[in-house]
Amino acid sequence: MPMLHARLLLPAALVIALGACAGDVAPPAPAPGAPVGLATLRVEAGRPSAHAWDGVIEAERQAVLSAQTAGRVAEVAHDVGDHVPAGALLVRLSAVEQQAGADAARARVRLAEATYRRMAELARDRYVSGMQLDQARAELDAARAQLAELEQQRAYTVVHAPYTGFVNARHVHPGESVGIGQPLMAMFEPGAMRIEVSVPQSDAEAIRRDPVASVRLDDGRTVESADVTVFPAADAASHSVRIRVRLPPLDPPPWPGTTAKVSFRSTAGEAFPRIPASALVRRGEVNAVYVLKDDRLSLRHVRPGGQEGDAVEVISGLEPGEIIAVDATAARRALVAARGKD
Repeated sequence: MPMLHARLLLPAALVIALGACAGDVAPPAPAPGAPVGLATLRVEAGRPSAHAWDGVIEAERQAVLSAQTAGRVAEVAHDVGDHVPAGALLVRLSAVEQQAGADAARARVRLAEATYRRMAELARDRYVSGMQLDQARAELDAARAQLAELEQQRAYTVVHAPYTGFVNARHVHPGESVGIGQPLMAMFEPGAMRIEVSVPQSDAEAIRRDPVASVRLDDGRTVESADVTVFPAADAASHSVRIRVRLPPLDPPPWPGTTAKVSFRSTAGEAFPRIPASALVRRGEVNAVYVLKDDRLSLRHVRPGGQEGDAVEVISGLEPGEIIAVDATAARRALVAARGKD
């Protein structure tokens, strides 16, 4: 396709510096010679791109706290998002029934103790047999065991945090009746988070030789980790290999269940510049961009690569530092207007 030229001596327009990653935008800068109102950007050198695999964040230490005794919820001391220290009160159940049971068991223990003492005195004078004394002792032991069990049931009405962490789920409210085994709260320790992904078997060996991962969280943060475990065996059905990446401590921590994208340094490809998809002219098999050089707009052939979101890799045809039009349609209109003035 022949190059199209038009002399354009107009004020500066906005220049946006596009970084290697989609969405990296530098502060605006003037582009001498650009048509009024035509947004342009300066092409920057790309960074090596790597395939990213989706995974779900999970906590290595997390707990669902369930009721170990039945009762009515009297107090919920914390809610979702709260940071709680180890041992802090989380949920308290009404202990009326448990207290009544423990009091009755304590009375039975006192009676059994008195009975055993009396039987022991009688046994010394041979008024009762040794078997009767053993039976009294067994009844005392049974009463004490029942008291210990009921005291434990009373202790179960107060639920404490097993370790320092965040509450990430609340399942009950004050006034509700709960049964044994019903979930009350869930919490996790933020200092030990990880993510697992499955990669093709063909990539696993390269990752095993260079186990460095980059994790992009759903809030936009990117963290690096060299704590990477490549599982030894591949899945027989999918021929994929599981890889576990442990995250460094983060503040604030990512929440379990959120998604993230994981890429590995060893699978990174060649670095290419990236441009907005709106800058690309697509006509059949022809791909081109409008380049501003020496105060002239010209249409130049390029070879596009992969696309991620609005960012398109340019394998050939552009060099870092060159200025292109962000909107190919607006650039074409500017060319037509300039040619009409010549």
